[in-house]
Amino acid sequence: MAADARDVSRSMAEMAATVTLDALSGPALEAAKMSILDTLGVALAASGAEPAVQGLVDLVGEDGGREESTVWGRGIRVPATNAAFANGAMAHCLDFDDQTPWGQHASSSVVPAALAASERAGTVTGADLIAAVAAGQDIFARLRCHVGWRKDWNLSSVAGVYAAAAAASRVLDLPSTTLHHALGIASQQSAGIAEVITGTGSDLRCVYAGFAARGAVTAALLAQRGLTGVDLLFEGPYGVFNTYFGGRHDRDAMLADLGTDFRGAGTLYKLWPSVGTSHSHIHATIELLAEHHLEPEDIEEIRVFVGDYHQVMCTPLDDRRAPETLVDAKFSLPFLVALAAVHRSVRVAHFTDAGLHDDRVRSLAVKVTPVLDTSLDWKLELPPGRVEVVTNDGRRFQREGSGYPGSPQAPTTWDQLAQKFRECAGVAAHPPTPANVESVIDLVRDLESVPDVAAIVRRV
Repeated sequence: MAADARDVSRSMAEMAATVTLDALSGPALEAAKMSILDTLGVALAASGAEPAVQGLVDLVGEDGGREESTVWGRGIRVPATNAAFANGAMAHCLDFDDQTPWGQHASSSVVPAALAASERAGTVTGADLIAAVAAGQDIFARLRCHVGWRKDWNLSSVAGVYAAAAAASRVLDLPSTTLHHALGIASQQSAGIAEVITGTGSDLRCVYAGFAARGAVTAALLAQRGLTGVDLLFEGPYGVFNTYFGGRHDRDAMLADLGTDFRGAGTLYKLWPSVGTSHSHIHATIELLAEHHLEPEDIEEIRVFVGDYHQVMCTPLDDRRAPETLVDAKFSLPFLVALAAVHRSVRVAHFTDAGLHDDRVRSLAVKVTPVLDTSLDWKLELPPGRVEVVTNDGRRFQREGSGYPGSPQAPTTWDQLAQKFRECAGVAAHPPTPANVESVIDLVRDLESVPDVAAIVRRV
């Protein structure tokens, strides 16, 4: 950092504290709204469909406290920090939450933090919530794309806590200096080793966003009460960039067009509940079987061509072919490809104990073989996947999985997202009424006109 330059965290704080709806492009505005609806929906589904998160949500309920903010799908109100904790954990645990075009997840931390803080603050307008979420998504994207990541840290939580702290601070109407303190305080919650993501057998992979969301709200509230942060948060000698990324970051790119180009505009919305780097392989498999009129019983082998990160989803191979938990199943490429081949889709309903032990899926999964291809390594954008199907009679068919549903080439529409929300809400622990489901969809689509966003979360 030049001696006369401010730490980039100060510039980000000023942007987040002052951003209004008028600064956002149409795509950035729509992305913020879509992320709010999508995050609410996937969290509702998780409240009823993912056992791994239930202990965390139960603990939040047992802790009680001031009834400030809503735990979605549970019908209870708790302190804002605990609501952010529960809702953030549920938002990611099905691996159905949105993602950036470069991977990782901003909204599962940003949206729960912003909504929990909004309820605590009282009478936050939809316009202010949109601005807050867009600011958080932008900060996340700038950090994600311009640091020297070696796939060692879980960027979704390491960067997510800063994005979420900015969003929570914005709905609390904190001035830029105070918001900058909140970012510094959030550094104490910036964590997440990659083993949480790549290892097997742990529930942490599904709930980590809750820790970032809770840390973000805590940071914003402490800054509001006068606690100070760190001046050289990101670029100091012992700041975030030197500590986490060996000092490797592109300062100019990180600050380029800050406040005018809101990079959450490219957010991608999943239509399949599995890790984003699996979707191109899933798509290629479905398309190959449909195009060549194949059934699972016709297949001798499915060869999945994998880069470095795809290979992680295949290691250890035996465990990835036969995952023992729903959390691992959503990150196991051989199992996901087999599931897609059997069902011609991937749905929340497939991830049950019975689905995990489906004989047709398991017998096909042992026929899925990874083939290393370094041209598919993950550099910045999500890498494509390629699949080759070998039939029992010796035919071979190959396809790359570009253009999968929800990709930049086939973006999710509002109608698709609304239908996803309906399906997710239907499997909540306490499903909203059909009238409330439609009301939430309508309110979020017209969010800039909503006078108090509490009207949305009180319906879920």
